[in-house]
Amino acid sequence: MTSTSTDDEAALAQGITVCRADEFPEGTMRLVEIEGRKIGVFRCGGGELYAIEDRCSHDNGPLAEGEFDADACTVECPRHGSLFDIRSGLPKTLPAFQPVDRFDVREEDGEVRLDY
Repeated sequence: MTSTSTDDEAALAQGITVCRADEFPEGTMRLVEIEGRKIGVFRCGGGELYAIEDRCSHDNGPLAEGEFDADACTVECPRHGSLFDIRSGLPKTLPAFQPVDRFDVREEDGEVRLDY
């Protein structure tokens, strides 16, 4: 049986498993790499899950290495201090002024799943 584009789209929409949900407490971050692209998955205050590209839009710095404030749901670039809103991917402070890519992430069947 050959796959159809609908089957391929459904498989892609399922995403990948980041980890078990009970291994990912509030205030933590996981870094995953998919097809050479690094993505930071964050569990903010209140347990909300968000995922953004691990690349500062100012100078490509590794956002996942920066300070993560779970209550404010922000991460600070360790290179020049740009603060990013993890919920939207938008920078809150200079020198960055362009957003970073966001990805859908959810908790499903006891797992944290990332769509890309």
